[in-house]
Amino acid sequence: MLPLSPAPHSPRVTVVIGGVAGGMSAATRLRRLDEEREIIVVERSSAVSFANCGLPYHVSGVIAERDALSLQTPERLGERFRLDVRVRHEAIAIDRAARTVAVRSLMTGVVDTLHYDELVLAPGAAPRRPRDVATGAPLHTLRTLDDLDRIMDRLDDAPAGDAVVIGGGYIGLEMADNLARRGLATTLVQRGGQVLGSLDEEMAAPVADHLAAHGVALRLGRTVDHVATDHVRLDDGTRLAADLVVAAMGVVPETGLAAAAGLAIGPSGGIVVDRSHRTSDPAIFAVGDAVEQRDAVDGGPRLVPLAGLANRHGRAAADAIAGRVASARPALGTAIIDVAGLAVASVGWTERTARERGRAVRVIHSHPLSHAGYYPGASPMSLKLVVDAASDLILGAQAVGTDGVDKRIDVLAAAMGAGMTASSLAELELAYAPQFGHAKDPVNQLGYIAENLATGIDRVVQWHELDAVLEEGAALLDVRAEAQLAEGRIPGSRWLPVERLRETHAEFAGRRVVVQCRVGQGAHTAARLLASLGHDVVNLDGGFLTWRDGMRARELAAGEASDRDRAAAA
Repeated sequence: MLPLSPAPHSPRVTVVIGGVAGGMSAATRLRRLDEEREIIVVERSSAVSFANCGLPYHVSGVIAERDALSLQTPERLGERFRLDVRVRHEAIAIDRAARTVAVRSLMTGVVDTLHYDELVLAPGAAPRRPRDVATGAPLHTLRTLDDLDRIMDRLDDAPAGDAVVIGGGYIGLEMADNLARRGLATTLVQRGGQVLGSLDEEMAAPVADHLAAHGVALRLGRTVDHVATDHVRLDDGTRLAADLVVAAMGVVPETGLAAAAGLAIGPSGGIVVDRSHRTSDPAIFAVGDAVEQRDAVDGGPRLVPLAGLANRHGRAAADAIAGRVASARPALGTAIIDVAGLAVASVGWTERTARERGRAVRVIHSHPLSHAGYYPGASPMSLKLVVDAASDLILGAQAVGTDGVDKRIDVLAAAMGAGMTASSLAELELAYAPQFGHAKDPVNQLGYIAENLATGIDRVVQWHELDAVLEEGAALLDVRAEAQLAEGRIPGSRWLPVERLRETHAEFAGRRVVVQCRVGQGAHTAARLLASLGHDVVNLDGGFLTWRDGMRARELAAGEASDRDRAAAA
């Protein structure tokens, strides 16, 4: 009797819901690890694997060709990776017991049932929208290529009209900038008193002014009550003409499918996953903007809707499905944006966040040039470092400038990820040539300042603490060179350059002294001199430039954006 033939081998089936950053990274990585597996990708929009971070730049023509944003097509993915990619299909229900997903075709309405051995959820996050919107209002969001196409169609109908952008986050600023570049009279409406909540107020104020100087009118501290067919109405009754309205009010993780299936949702509103991106159901994984992540600073839950993290998550989930060791690192939230030629970047916590969470912090501001000043083309930047006062660990950093910002924030993010202390930044060996940086790079300089503060060599007062210190009777000395006084003066300060301190210091005997220069370096020299002469002295951190930015932030928060913001877009 002949032996029975073995039963045919059935390959495992992985279904991926969402075909952009996280989902497509999971699908393609999994194919590289497993050629036999059947992989089905379900995407609600008409395109997969597109460059969603580049969408605003097609609005202005910076990215001229729309097709340049489409990185892959279902056909190419099928040929190269043997993926079954189904666009214009929406997952509508998960049956965890049967391990099936109900998928509806948005073209025919037909519902199909897909079996899975593993399911990967990568639904992303949905843009928030105003509550009161009239029928036929020109309100748009920007998340997919379909959204972009609808915006471009609207702009073809109103090529030189009025645009209103609601929201001052990353997408809001990018859209406002690119609409203004296209030639539309553009107004940005922001609920809070500053743009970019990832920055502290004194770092955000120059960004707002830069945007206004490039043609975008600002309405800070305002909300949109109603979106009509030809205007928006603000909470103060103001009406703004609007041929196009873009809602960029932040995003909400798309967790409806997961919640309906009984998967755990965390306190941040995201899907709960372990370090391998498994959900509360071991057969279901979740990645990207809809996932609750661990904060790199304190390990707490947070949402971080960033493309780089989504791609990393997809890869980690694929590794876990394929049986490899996968452990997701906590999220730093490293981000950068271009605002009308100004680079703005951040990582980790703001000073505001750290203080709200009860952390004792040391804060460092500096205003270096992007590279050596004697080499042509050096441009100024502003850096801020937030440091845990007890451990000297870096809690966060911010950077604003036209050149060199990306390099510095990436170095600081790498240092945070490696658990370096702020003082140890002084020891980093960084590439130097005068056209690229400094022999003492701005990151090294932050380390020098951090070490001086940690060891007590220097003591500082922050711009927002100055008024209270002066009210207690301290003397404020402006030790800048005379030529720098034209930039402005801090009320109540006395100009006394460093070179005259030795002959006049007795005048301040018995009083606390605050020394202030342009950026803090000259004042450090003055502070060391006065300390050696027996004075109780502190340095105004970041100098006049940081104080000036802080005062401007207060004006903006108080609604004093003034006529120059309005005139910039007139």
